[in-house]
Amino acid sequence: MREQLNDLVTGARTVRRFEEEKEITLEQLRALADLGRLSPSGANLQPLKYILVSNKESREKVFPCLSWAGYLKEWDGPVKGERPGGYIILLRDKNIAGKAGMDEGIAAQSIFLGAAFQGIKGCFIGSVKREGLAKELDISEDYEISLVIALGYPKEEVVIEEIQDGNVKYWRDEKGVHHVPKRSLDEVIISSF
Repeated sequence: MREQLNDLVTGARTVRRFEEEKEITLEQLRALADLGRLSPSGANLQPLKYILVSNKESREKVFPCLSWAGYLKEWDGPVKGERPGGYIILLRDKNIAGKAGMDEGIAAQSIFLGAAFQGIKGCFIGSVKREGLAKELDISEDYEISLVIALGYPKEEVVIEEIQDGNVKYWRDEKGVHHVPKRSLDEVIISSF
């Protein structure tokens, strides 16, 4: 059981290039949003709402509103043919909770793990042109865009490795393999009793 959970968590890596021709269906997105809905919520307020984006026309409205990889300065994001097959947009209902809390992270990770279980990968995108996206999708002012989760079938390999010389920046090698440095377990556990 522990090994399966470890495999699921380590397999739920961020991917930024997808097999675009393989769309993510609305049914798949609904099932993933349901995992977000069922996740724990601070004070059980449940302020999160979701917009599911599956069809090509709507995906093309979302894509230009996103920024993709801050550490990869020379890369403008996935090219046509490598873009996500679907999106889940996490919204916070401002009438329920005036400011963001822990719910966004908990729900997003539940969605991400559920996607990984199905062989779908994704990218959490917080760098969003919120006003533009709200206009494109006619999102009411009652909602604040918290996060966009881009989803699709992976078209790139991701490798986890230990941090070298304190450098946390992810990078791509000459073969396009995406390398993600992680701190060691000994570094992140500061005490044990």
